[in-house]
Amino acid sequence: MSDLRSVVKGVGGYLPDRIVTNEDLSATVDTSDEWIVARTGIRERRIVADGQLTSSMAIEAAKRALADAELEAGDIGLIILATSTPDQTFPATAVTIQAELGITEGAAFDVQAVCSGFVFALSTADNYLKSGQFKRALVVGAEAFSRILDWEDRATCVLFGDGAGALVIEAEKSNGTLAERGLLATTLRSDGRYRDKLYVDGGPSSTGTVGHLRMDGPEVFRHAITKLSDVILETLQKAGYTPSDIDWFVPHQANKRILDGAARRLGLERERLVMTVDKHANTSAASIPLALMTACSDGRIKKGDLVLLEAMGGGFTWGSLLIRW
Repeated sequence: MSDLRSVVKGVGGYLPDRIVTNEDLSATVDTSDEWIVARTGIRERRIVADGQLTSSMAIEAAKRALADAELEAGDIGLIILATSTPDQTFPATAVTIQAELGITEGAAFDVQAVCSGFVFALSTADNYLKSGQFKRALVVGAEAFSRILDWEDRATCVLFGDGAGALVIEAEKSNGTLAERGLLATTLRSDGRYRDKLYVDGGPSSTGTVGHLRMDGPEVFRHAITKLSDVILETLQKAGYTPSDIDWFVPHQANKRILDGAARRLGLERERLVMTVDKHANTSAASIPLALMTACSDGRIKKGDLVLLEAMGGGFTWGSLLIRW
């Protein structure tokens, strides 16, 4: 076992000012507040302003995470951004974050695993820190999904929102006990046979356009419940825990039905589930760090708590990560 463990030092988040309610959407598409809430649990979402970029939100979330960690930008050696809505095809949006923070050394790159992106990015950063290549990492999830939505498709436009969240993690020496703080276990999976169930119908090498999000909702829901439960149990088993040991379950905020279904399959009480989908909607790779920020800010998540993250996204990609907070 490695003698280094990645410990969470700070958390931060950013949400755009503009709030779009279900009633607002009902003025432009055939939907209603009752219909959306019953099927998704979503009541409102945040939408970026004109001229606001994924990097703009990511930078604000990063600054807040650094402040929470009581660190300076120069203390960070690695930046990983999880996003499916980069500012440009290239360079990586992570280098914009790096530049705006005034960092000129270390490494910065993007990870793209859609809604699973933050779990994939955090796991990647964890491996870099445990290998000794970097002392500290800034892991960000940021999305401007409003820019890739078909606002005439009521099946998808009601589901998503914009935002950013970030964690600062630091490598600390560990004796290898489960009681010590840090990332304890991770499981990542993907299966490209389902890549046509949730996708964007455009891209540089296919259409030369950005395209819009398309989704087979029933298929995504069907796979999400079983795949997420399996990967969660595998992660817990790696660390020698069971679902009853979890203090807080922080899933990707897809919709209330998926969250409730996953919690039921694990036998978790509703009180241990952190849910922000009602206010944030589905912010893809930003949803988990935003939920963590919310639960830390209101005092629910405390140092020493056992926190389980999980997510599933287009591809399909899915994974889970266990943290002693």
